[in-house]
Amino acid sequence: MSLLTALSSATTGLEASSLELSVVGDNIANVNTIGFKAGRAAFEDALNQSVIGGTGQIGLGSRLEAVQKILTQGALASTGLATDLALQGGGFFVVRGAHNGQVGSFYTRAGQFTVDSSGYLVNLDGLRVQGFPADPIGTITGVAGDLLVGTASASPRPTTNVVVKANLQSDATIPAAWDPANPATTSNFATSMAVYDSLGASHSIQVFFRRSAAGAWEWHAMTDGAGLTGGTPGTLSEVASGTLAFDVQGRLQTVTQASNFLPLGAVNPQPLTFDFGDATAAGGSGLAGVTQFAAASATTFVGQDGYGSGQLASVRIDSQGIILGVFTNGQTRALGQVAVATYSAPDELERVGGNLYAESQSSGPPTVGVAGSGGRGSIVAGALEQSNVDLAEQFVRLIAAQRAFQANSKTITTADQLLAELIALKR
Repeated sequence: MSLLTALSSATTGLEASSLELSVVGDNIANVNTIGFKAGRAAFEDALNQSVIGGTGQIGLGSRLEAVQKILTQGALASTGLATDLALQGGGFFVVRGAHNGQVGSFYTRAGQFTVDSSGYLVNLDGLRVQGFPADPIGTITGVAGDLLVGTASASPRPTTNVVVKANLQSDATIPAAWDPANPATTSNFATSMAVYDSLGASHSIQVFFRRSAAGAWEWHAMTDGAGLTGGTPGTLSEVASGTLAFDVQGRLQTVTQASNFLPLGAVNPQPLTFDFGDATAAGGSGLAGVTQFAAASATTFVGQDGYGSGQLASVRIDSQGIILGVFTNGQTRALGQVAVATYSAPDELERVGGNLYAESQSSGPPTVGVAGSGGRGSIVAGALEQSNVDLAEQFVRLIAAQRAFQANSKTITTADQLLAELIALKR
């Protein structure tokens, strides 16, 4: 009977309105959930029945077809925390571990990451972020895995080259003969710098310059013997020496040098080259390093290419997901690269809670690569992607679902009244 059909159809309408309210309620509840993607209930009409003795069909109500994920971009909010990451564009971060009894890889837009006690980059539930690790010299490998970033350290680099730029006063008084025991009184000028041995130990070296004749100087590099094999603590020892010659225009003509730098614990002398500039004898200008003019002796630049060991001080992450470690010795090195996964049907991923998605048969397998390539979005460090829920839209849907529920309730009430009238005919 059509009245009973009307009751059944209205019941499906009530159920559909209830499901719409559930989806809308879930969206509103997650309006402040990082990386949340809103859902949208899609309904379809139920199977029709043909009208007896006539043409046309009568519907049997509605039913839920699917809850579709709306994967539009959420707004980015700056946090200033280096390990907070947001994706600007398509893709998902990949995390791995145990979640709700499942062990495997999961996918998320929520980039609230931190470094755990073991040094791994993890999300707030302890699942390890997946990416491409780097070797000890900072080369990114092609094998994806857990990102270990918190235990890195920087190896020392021994000094091999020292650069000195200065002016030596052309009319300086020629002092007494060079005396290693009294370098200050037997030289005209001195400058100093720190150099590093193969173990990262720092050695303070003083370079003494002594005018020996017109346009001719000798130089002596001295350091405390406490840091040298066979040296005497508190006594300066010579580790390098040589001569400088200048033309009448004060330009550096030639340089000679010899070194014997044997740090404490070393088996062989450490090569140490002093660069005093581009001598004219070697085709240079003679003005780019040490010069000899009438001005007072002064140092303009001292540099060297070594550094000591260092511990990780902080990290920063670029738009391609490369994690750069900044060390206490001033060095910067790549520690790894965050991976980003894409799907051919990302809206078919299965929600598993905890801001995570899991692969499903409908979504297909992931394609894992680096940010900014293959349709993957770029990474914004120090920011988080907010929920893409539009409250105004959700409230409109909430009102529409409420009115639909009331209308279907009215259909049931009307059909019930008519059935009561039909039953009353028998009285």
